[in-house]
Amino acid sequence: MDPERGSSALLIMDVQQGIVDRYGAADGGYLDRLRTALDAARSAGLHVIFVRVAFRPGAPEANARNRAFAALARREGLEEDSPATQIHPAVRPRPSEPVVVKKRVSAFAGSDLEVLLRSLGVEELVLAGIATSGVVLSTVREAADRDYRLTVLHDACLDADDEVHRVLTGKVFPRQAEVSSVQEWVARL
Repeated sequence: MDPERGSSALLIMDVQQGIVDRYGAADGGYLDRLRTALDAARSAGLHVIFVRVAFRPGAPEANARNRAFAALARREGLEEDSPATQIHPAVRPRPSEPVVVKKRVSAFAGSDLEVLLRSLGVEELVLAGIATSGVVLSTVREAADRDYRLTVLHDACLDADDEVHRVLTGKVFPRQAEVSSVQEWVARL
């Protein structure tokens, strides 16, 4: 981390029990790579912020017109205290690490993430999470529009469709973010 570039934060997004289970993310080394990034960020003194999606009891935020969230809220039981919405134990937050609760796809939507980032003086975001075509894509777009410097850790992101993941990380994200492997990023810290 270059002090001249301002403060950096690793955002671990939607790596919560229900999503990890649905994507089978506990297999194939995904959580191990994510843990490597998390440990490196902590060792380097970067801010670490966790983002999860959850709703109030009864999910009043999940409007019936929103096809994805209305169905998800009914099917998954995404209430704030539900075990499915808790951060996966493999990457459990420390007590000092904020957990942001969002109400839509982007990490910024319906959350206090922007206030938190401004308060911490964060200018650079390092993104990891599930799914590449969901929270990662939406957050890349919104964070770029908010003038954050961005890095996407391609192998710390996961998507149900390997081709979509490849196109996003290889062709779409490089227009707005540096795209790196966890190992490459860790080596630069």
